[in-house]
Amino acid sequence: MMNQVKQIDERISRKLASIRQAFRGVVTLVKAAGSVQLVQLNGLSGERLQDVEHFQQFGFTSNPPAGSMAIVLPIGGKTAHGIVIATEHGTYRLKNLESGETAIYNQYGDHVLFKANRRMQIVSSIGVDIDSPEVTMSGNLNITGNIVADGDISDQGSKSMAAMREVFNLHTQPVSGGIAQAPSGSM
Repeated sequence: MMNQVKQIDERISRKLASIRQAFRGVVTLVKAAGSVQLVQLNGLSGERLQDVEHFQQFGFTSNPPAGSMAIVLPIGGKTAHGIVIATEHGTYRLKNLESGETAIYNQYGDHVLFKANRRMQIVSSIGVDIDSPEVTMSGNLNITGNIVADGDISDQGSKSMAAMREVFNLHTQPVSGGIAQAPSGSM
């Protein structure tokens, strides 16, 4: 009886050995134009895989640079039916995050960091573009640089800076012996 159990175990082991388990690879190229990214990568066993689907979490997408590590999950144990389920490139990853912190980053050093102290840090080496018909803030805005506006700027009571400049530029005031003229220079 023990001999039969051993034979069955050996047969199961042989069959399981023929099923490819998840494995690591290195990304060499990404085709990002389609509805699902297709990745070319080299498996750590030396095989080259072409057009492996790269699955990502809904709402998040990235194009991993060449040299990124990848985890390939062979569906049904077949390498030819593998999908990439995770990628990582330690050179660019933000390091030393505190427990609970989350970051979105790219290979150029730009990032959004949700910090443990409940503050958010946005870092961009070039600029940040917000394309929205309106942006609303509930707190203070502290700026160390200049403010440039193509449109008008209004404060409490919907008083625009243009209207305040017009009042200033046209104003006169009484002085001893008469009324002072409007300012000679416009604001």
